[in-house]
This record gives sequence, structure tokens and C-alpha cells, in this order.
Amino acid sequence: MKHFFFIHRSYFPTTQSTVHSPQSAVMIKVKPEHLDEIRKHGEETYPHECCGFLIGEKDGETNVLRIVHRANNEWTKTDERESQANRYLITPEQARRAEMAAREQGLGVIGYYHSHPDHPAQPSGFDLDHSCWPTDSYIIVAVEKGRASVLNSFTKPDYEKFAPEEILLEEQP
Repeated sequence: MKHFFFIHRSYFPTTQSTVHSPQSAVMIKVKPEHLDEIRKHGEETYPHECCGFLIGEKDGETNVLRIVHRANNEWTKTDERESQANRYLITPEQARRAEMAAREQGLGVIGYYHSHPDHPAQPSGFDLDHSCWPTDSYIIVAVEKGRASVLNSFTKPDYEKFAPEEILLEEQP
């Protein structure tokens, strides 16, 4: 079972009280190097799943990615159905460190990423049951035979399902 402990999670530092809408972000804005970093992490950890945090900010209904923060897959259970090849675990200590890193930059955790070794870049039932907040972006990269391929992003408009999320590439100056 994945463990996510974000009950007191601060999404985005602010001087005002903020009420978060249950609506999911419509899109995530990223730089090409962010996607490259996620793909590289997936290739480096193959045949195991990689995982990490998406750190950034909100701009209206858009999540804006500023930092890809790697996490270690600390899944330890191994049997014929579950192993690091198809599960990942982010510990509370890793989550605390990611939150602190985000706050130091005046940002927040806007989502998570992980890889699917030799499986499509689509959320599984396990992903749905163990993912966090409806406003988060949830990036999945398929890694086929050690090479990153398709990368998709999703949101949870509610706690019942994932919906595709548009990835908008930020223009380089």
C-alpha cells in the first residue's frame, strides 16, 4: 500500500486564506527539460518504477511546473503480484523534505509523477486508489525495455476517476 501523508499539506504559500476549489486543473504547463528529467528518471530506475514530486504553482486553473523533485521508490514488499516493478512508495519523510524544498522556493507540491515499466502511461486501478488530491497533476511515463516512450498527465476531477490533462509546453525565451 502506498503511503501518502499530506493531511496538513500546504498547497501554495500565500498571505491570504485560500479556499481550494474541488475542480481539477485543466492543464499543466511545463518546460521540455522537465519532461526530459522525468523520462530520464524512469530509464535510470528501469525495470523498477520511479517516482517523484511536481513542485510549482497555480495560475488560475493551470498547474505550472517549476521543479521536478525526485523521490526514492521505497516499496519493500516483493511477491509475484507486487514489487518495485509495478508499485512505488513515497515515505512521509520524503514528502516532508519535498514540501520543505517547495516552501523554500515559495512554491507548493502540485502533483506527482511515476513510471510504468513495460506498461502503458495510463493510470491503473491501484493508482486511482492510492493517489492524492483532485487538484494535483499526475504524470505517468511508460518505459519500454528501458527506453522512455509515451508520457501523459492526468487529474482527478473527483475521487472516482482520472481525466486526461493537457500538457502545455512553456515557450523558451
